[in-house]
Amino acid sequence: MSLKAGLDRAVFLDRDGTVNVEREYLHRPEDFAFIPGAPLAIRLLNDAGFTVIVVTNQSGIARGYYDESAVERLHRYMDDELAKHGARVDAYYFCPHHPRHDNGGRGGECACRKPLPGMLVQAAADLAVDLAESYMVGDKLSDVEAGFRAGCRPLLVRTGYGAGEEPVLSPSVPVYDDLLAAARAIVAMTRAAT
Repeated sequence: MSLKAGLDRAVFLDRDGTVNVEREYLHRPEDFAFIPGAPLAIRLLNDAGFTVIVVTNQSGIARGYYDESAVERLHRYMDDELAKHGARVDAYYFCPHHPRHDNGGRGGECACRKPLPGMLVQAAADLAVDLAESYMVGDKLSDVEAGFRAGCRPLLVRTGYGAGEEPVLSPSVPVYDDLLAAARAIVAMTRAAT
């Protein structure tokens, strides 16, 4: 397969447990820590010409634990920290919904909560991304499923919840120790295909 004219390749990244250390309902910069190697991984993807997009479920909003502005503040903090490593995330998408919690009208069914592909599909439309030439990296089966449903190539990392999810994962899905290993593999696969 080849890249469609006028479209870019992307790597979609789950956030918690993939880019940063898993902390339940993370929303404060002082609780944030990158998984070792994650900034370098993102820089490798930047340098290889990928659009890097974070897609994250944030049900803490629907549960009333924090609001959307807290998520946006955390993402600005991430941007500042990544810039120190010469890396960048091109866009952030988050799902504030939860099917059983309804703080601020954020309850009920939606199309964006992973494993549904809504965030990936919206990002692809907004940023002119060829989903068939893109990747989804995460630490949960819901990340893998969202990647499949969007038409991306999913990869699982063993950080976060990944080591526990691996035993029930389809053998067709590649598994890597962490985001840095996954990024190196993505860059190598892309070079081999050109």
